[in-house]
Amino acid sequence: MKSAMQPRVWPGRSNPLGATWDGGGVNFALFSEHATSVELCLFDSIEDSKEASRVRLKEQTDRIWHVYMPDVRPGQLYGYRVHGPFDPAAGHRFNANKVLLDPYARAIGRGIGWSDAMFGHEVGHVAEDLQMDDRDNAWCAPLGVVVDSQFRWGDDAHPRTPWHRTLIYEMHVKGFTKLHPDVPEPVRGTYSGLASRAAIQHLKELGVTAVELMPVHSHVDDRHLVMHGLCNYWGYNTLSFFAPETRYSSASRPDEVINEFKNMVKRLHEAGIEVILDVVYNHTGEGNERGPTLSLRGIDNASYYRLMPNNRRYYQDFTGCGNTLNMQTPRALQLIMDSLRYWVQEMHVDGFRFDLASALARELHDVDKLSAFFDIMLQDPILSQVKLIAEPWDLGSGGYQVGNFPHLWSEWNGRYRDTIRRFWAGDGGLISEVATRLTGSSDLYQHNGRRPYASINFVTAHDGFCLRDLVTYHEKRNLANLEENRDGDNHNNNWNCGVEGETTDPDIQSLRLKQRKNLLATLLLSQGVPMIRSGDEVEQTQHGNNNPYCQDNEISWINWDLNAEQKQFLEFVKQMTALWHAQPVFKRRNFFQGRRIQGAGVNDVAWLTQDGEEIADHHYWHSSELHALGMRLNGESIDEVDERGRTIAGDTLLVLLNSQPGRVSFRLPQHKPIERWIPYMDTSLSCIPTEPLSHTDHYSLQGRSVVVLILRSGFPTL
Repeated sequence: MKSAMQPRVWPGRSNPLGATWDGGGVNFALFSEHATSVELCLFDSIEDSKEASRVRLKEQTDRIWHVYMPDVRPGQLYGYRVHGPFDPAAGHRFNANKVLLDPYARAIGRGIGWSDAMFGHEVGHVAEDLQMDDRDNAWCAPLGVVVDSQFRWGDDAHPRTPWHRTLIYEMHVKGFTKLHPDVPEPVRGTYSGLASRAAIQHLKELGVTAVELMPVHSHVDDRHLVMHGLCNYWGYNTLSFFAPETRYSSASRPDEVINEFKNMVKRLHEAGIEVILDVVYNHTGEGNERGPTLSLRGIDNASYYRLMPNNRRYYQDFTGCGNTLNMQTPRALQLIMDSLRYWVQEMHVDGFRFDLASALARELHDVDKLSAFFDIMLQDPILSQVKLIAEPWDLGSGGYQVGNFPHLWSEWNGRYRDTIRRFWAGDGGLISEVATRLTGSSDLYQHNGRRPYASINFVTAHDGFCLRDLVTYHEKRNLANLEENRDGDNHNNNWNCGVEGETTDPDIQSLRLKQRKNLLATLLLSQGVPMIRSGDEVEQTQHGNNNPYCQDNEISWINWDLNAEQKQFLEFVKQMTALWHAQPVFKRRNFFQGRRIQGAGVNDVAWLTQDGEEIADHHYWHSSELHALGMRLNGESIDEVDERGRTIAGDTLLVLLNSQPGRVSFRLPQHKPIERWIPYMDTSLSCIPTEPLSHTDHYSLQGRSVVVLILRSGFPTL
């Protein structure tokens, strides 16, 4: 607001929080329970080294400081100075020398300029974080910007794909299109790039019904990363819970960033694809007590963060990132809930995946599925209607909570990932657990009335080895992260097929290709919601780096210049997703009646030995010598109806799995006289024989392979 005159100041309202343009002016509202005074700082330009004007907020209602300014317009840059005690031992870290970002800022007008002035304490002082820093940071502080939220949505509507018909594609906005030759170069790596025709065409051909975007909230690049020429590429280090990340935009103005994001959502919705955001509400980018003062720490540290009960100088850290948001305080809860509702109502997203979700459910110390957070989500008329996914663990004691989240929630099923990886790595004694994972993990989700779609099945994700590297490397290769290879998981349940790293040995290459097919096929032959990691379908490699969180380069970006093998693998993945979509037996809403795995007389699923007989011996399931299993899925016994009450029926399928190196002669199971088994897919073969087979035939199940056969009728009676 460029004016030599002092702007007009009216009392304003305490609600809503943030900077709200109403067509006639802007209302500013900021919560701080322990502040003694608050000043609004208005900047004319991102180049300004100090604010153009400073307005004291004289009005306070229910601990919310507020003012209305009729002369302020969209595009106005702003921040706050919050006065109060600098008393770290009591949990207070107020420092009015620091301009702070509004936690409700809808857009970021200027990012962080790293210097010692960005810290509320004096960096390098002998007293460490106990010594207040008196330098002014107005020249380098992140600033919010007032925006006009109007956008022409037209007839946009949430696709609302039912959970059991959902196929998720986890992806990074930038990495997906940065190198895509068919995406216009000016928008590669941006929201517009994801909305491009080439990007959407790939998603549709792959059968994707929902994209799960790695964090798009504006985030912090830690100072030590910037100093080494790196950045927080993944984005799990939130600066603002409302503002979309500007670096994923082709726009030049903050308001255009918002509109570009909205247009991306609208275009994906037109293609029938839902947008799920990976969100990080468990911590912020301010780190521990030695971290910078960017926003919440300087606004009201004691209200927003969980502090150690016996020494409030320090933070409780259940995240491994230095701090944990305090879900015990109403205003911290409100911040999260307001943010979630904003992304649904204003940005039209369709759901959320909550990073380290167990941290959000901690009350005093333990994870509590009856916590206030879960109660609020269950009762909220907006959020209870969108897709909710938990990463059901954190780094605190008792944080691993797979299977323990309440109704409404689906979960990343880490048990599924580990079991399937171990099975194809050749570990023995897993037949029983593999069968349980294939049928939706009823041991984890059925006890409290949840459905198979509570299980988000995956074999790879952003965190860990990508699919190609999973079968190529045994040891991680993370030196590029400049942490001396200490970062990243050392326990990956993987097998490199006998040679470490890439090789020209054709036998090893063939085996690795088959293993990639085995893992992807198993994923798409399982009950539950499949999630494919972006890039796996084109055999992306990260060269053994299983934690490339700071690699905004070719290590992380998908290379779309595909060779013949990569093209063939992509076609294989499309073939498997087409089978998944076509066969309702893979998309059951209820668990199989044979969920206990053992026993005869099961008509919806049958487990078979290599003799084609149903497994009856209890000891078979736990034998360490057995690596082969048959699963017969009866498409006529689904016992479910569609939305209009019509009986759902599909084909009967036979799935054969063999994780041992040797071949197994698998006798095909019984069927009606006019039926035959038709091979559909064999991961050991590039060309599938299609001659009909009967129960008198044996199928040559090659070592380390998956086979799918479909039962067809209309043949001459045997």
